[in-house]
Amino acid sequence: MPEPVAGLELGAEGVRLALDGLPVLGGVDLRVGPGEMVALVGPSGCGKSTLLSVLAGLVEPDDGEVLVDGRIGGDRLGRMTLMPQRDALLPWRTVLDNVALGPRLAGAAAADAERAARRALMRMGLSGFEEHYPHALSGGMRQRAALARTLLGGARAWLLDEPFGALDALTRADLQGVLAATWAQDRPSALLVTHDLDEALLLADRVLVASPRPMRVVAEVAVDLARPRRLDDAGGRRFAELRGELLGALRAAGVLA
Repeated sequence: MPEPVAGLELGAEGVRLALDGLPVLGGVDLRVGPGEMVALVGPSGCGKSTLLSVLAGLVEPDDGEVLVDGRIGGDRLGRMTLMPQRDALLPWRTVLDNVALGPRLAGAAAADAERAARRALMRMGLSGFEEHYPHALSGGMRQRAALARTLLGGARAWLLDEPFGALDALTRADLQGVLAATWAQDRPSALLVTHDLDEALLLADRVLVASPRPMRVVAEVAVDLARPRRLDDAGGRRFAELRGELLGALRAAGVLA
């Protein structure tokens, strides 16, 4: 398997985008430092998923710049891993082949990629489904397979669009721990879109608050909780204070009444 490498520095400066005449991004400014985990929270439909597509190079902004390691990121396509809300598994590949695709694209030999994929599927609770095709899996199982593929990809930056949204509460808590441990080991840069404030505080170094569409980043909360974090931390005093800060920022942005 490829050796871990330092995370990319990602940035957006005044990024604007309209789709079919509808303003979606209204001048987004943000930065994700090398090896940093940043969460982005905001109302549904405000443009968070669109922003990830712009950062990944799938969509070009109408105005503003995307920066990668301080340089204008015109060559960013393929340099980071985007995990969309829908699992995007390849329907003609088995679950094992889908998950092994990540390390294969990162340069691993076929046998090494398969071994890594089997271990990842075991950790995700998908042992016994290696030779199944995606259509035979439930939505939550497909999302777990997609997460396994993302974490094995070896990319220097992760763009994660609600990776746990389709999962039940117990599985979500387990896989949050898997994501945190993998990130701590490899230290890619990561931008996590989520609607779950507790999830944002458990995983991120900073939480950014997005406004209603056209989206801008209107607030930032630094998460000064020691790592590694556990689900039990959500019951602590400092955690409650940070949650209160986020709720206040969402109210100020007009997201909450």
